[in-house]
Amino acid sequence: MSKDAYIYKTLPGSPGGSLLFVFHGTGADESQLLSLGRDLAPQATIVSPRGDVSEHGAARFFHRTGEGVYDMDDLARATDKMVGFVKAHVEASKASSVLGLGYSNGANILASVVFAAPSLFDAAVLMHPLIPFEPEIEGSLAGRRILVTAGRRDPICPPNLTSRLEAYLRADGADVTVEWHDGGHEVQSNEIEAARRFLSATPIEGA
Repeated sequence: MSKDAYIYKTLPGSPGGSLLFVFHGTGADESQLLSLGRDLAPQATIVSPRGDVSEHGAARFFHRTGEGVYDMDDLARATDKMVGFVKAHVEASKASSVLGLGYSNGANILASVVFAAPSLFDAAVLMHPLIPFEPEIEGSLAGRRILVTAGRRDPICPPNLTSRLEAYLRADGADVTVEWHDGGHEVQSNEIEAARRFLSATPIEGA
């Protein structure tokens, strides 16, 4: 369990405030979502790791064998590594709340971490996740807040799989909100506004 398991960037926030982890999409890097994270959570300390897998030069968080076909062994490896990375930063920061936001491949690794360690994040924003398998949730998501955003014409993340993911999360007790737009895989303004409302509504322990 190491804070340095990944190359990462940090934007400092208010001492003892929220800790927001942001996870980039395929082909981006640790800079992609920093400014969005600061915009959505102005007082939070933001941690942004870079995916440690290269797909023809494009950074990802885990391997796949084709579009929408995951290397499940590597996903398990990546999930364990990311759980350790997040825990190390949480323990070092003494944060009041722990938040996550991921887009595309970043949303997928965040979702996998949520499945593996449901108590780790107080709230998570999954932008255009693709979970083509039935999750095995290690514990309970009861009381965990999750926002899923998606496009009704997304060619990479089909809407029926988004709806299936919502059903999985609800069945395990998560407090799920879904924000749709009529476009594809791009992030649109209504998603950003939904994420802002969602993250600003996250209760802070002890408040």
